[in-house]
Amino acid sequence: MSSRPVLLVLAAGASVQLGAAFSKQLFDALDPTAMVWLRLLFSAAIMLAVARPRLAGHTRQDWLVVLAFGAVLATMNWSIYQSFARMPLGLAVTIEFLGPLGIALAHSRRWLDAGWAVLAGIGVALLGFRGSGVTPDGVLFALLAGSMWAAYIPLSAATGRRWPGLSGLSMASLVGAVVLAVPAVALGGSTLLEPHILLVGVVVALMSSVVPYSCELVALRTMPPRVFGILMSLDPAAAALIGLVVLQEVLTLAEWAAVACIVVASIGVTRTAGPSDVPPVGPPGEASPEAAGRRRRRARRRASTPPVA
Repeated sequence: MSSRPVLLVLAAGASVQLGAAFSKQLFDALDPTAMVWLRLLFSAAIMLAVARPRLAGHTRQDWLVVLAFGAVLATMNWSIYQSFARMPLGLAVTIEFLGPLGIALAHSRRWLDAGWAVLAGIGVALLGFRGSGVTPDGVLFALLAGSMWAAYIPLSAATGRRWPGLSGLSMASLVGAVVLAVPAVALGGSTLLEPHILLVGVVVALMSSVVPYSCELVALRTMPPRVFGILMSLDPAAAALIGLVVLQEVLTLAEWAAVACIVVASIGVTRTAGPSDVPPVGPPGEASPEAAGRRRRRARRRASTPPVA
């Protein structure tokens, strides 16, 4: 494997965290709920223009899956932005990461993974030593985001099987924007119509959604999912570093140790788990090659079946 897909995944992670830091700088001017709504709205508009999803031919179950995916996507983004508003970026992402880490551990059946669970628990305990940034409500919002991320993983896979390419993600983003529209407009008010706020919304949508999903989509064509999972495990550390550089969010030694414990535990779970132990990992809404093959075979069978009079 060349270094290009690795660089693409690292760039995707950095783009997500930079987008979060950029949006957080404007929370004094615009409520986090309104900022999340702008992100979902503009990312949906951009991806719908690119993906041009076909609305006809989908079953009721297809629509139920994408509606559920959109609701989870909206809740996940809303809750993590609420956590960003209350505690440092790195700590919020670290706690959120407990969601997918918990899913990976739940799928594991190896004794070694019990050690990784203990290490993650040590990280959580270290966060319990109240430092400069940990707040109870920030922790609760980050935990909600993590639980939504855990639900997001199977829903992403289900959406990818039913909606090809980025069409499922674009529809889910639109659903999320609709879900948050009323509270976002109520909280944002006329500020949402200011040109520089709209421009920020476009930039955040590009940095936090469009660019990272596109990078991951290209990278996963040649990158094993296990390697992708290891690189994704670096997100809490990247968030802490970007929070320090961009937002001047200084963490205590215990908080840095907590981030390190959870990152190492996540990398360890990804490296030691067997193929059947880890849920499918991929860009949101992107179907696996096997699922794409099944769709092609179904299409050929439909084409070869004579119409019923």
